[in-house]
Amino acid sequence: MPRTKNKEQNEAQVETEIQEIVNYYFQTKGLALEQVKEDAKKKKIIYSRYTRPAKQLLELAGSVQKAKEAINVVAEWANSRCLDYAIETVFKKWLELGRLKPKEVVKKPFYRGNPMVWSEIKRKWYVIDENGSWLEFADKDSEIEWKIVK
Repeated sequence: MPRTKNKEQNEAQVETEIQEIVNYYFQTKGLALEQVKEDAKKKKIIYSRYTRPAKQLLELAGSVQKAKEAINVVAEWANSRCLDYAIETVFKKWLELGRLKPKEVVKKPFYRGNPMVWSEIKRKWYVIDENGSWLEFADKDSEIEWKIVK
């Protein structure tokens, strides 16, 4: 039985949506479309390996936009924890998407490379030197460096 033109158009539309999801996934991984194409030619990326999970994600999400939003949530959550993620990770975390939050960035105080602590009792800053001694901070607050500590 010959295929109808309508069915072929629908399949082409679904194929385009799947490609859009796969390409967006790679974009969240920091790869440009040109790089993905180049890596696929060199067999560094097997593009077809990503189309099946993208199709499943499209079916689960119901639209390309919702699939992209879900990928985005998982990407932010995983990247903030230095974790790798795949399209399949979105399935595994689907029921938790509303609760997945990026890890809070914590900045800690330092003075001339040494860590500092705040004493609530004395209401003062202390600098911890390389020997572990607590030295009372006597400089200006503007001299405190706030660094992201992982």
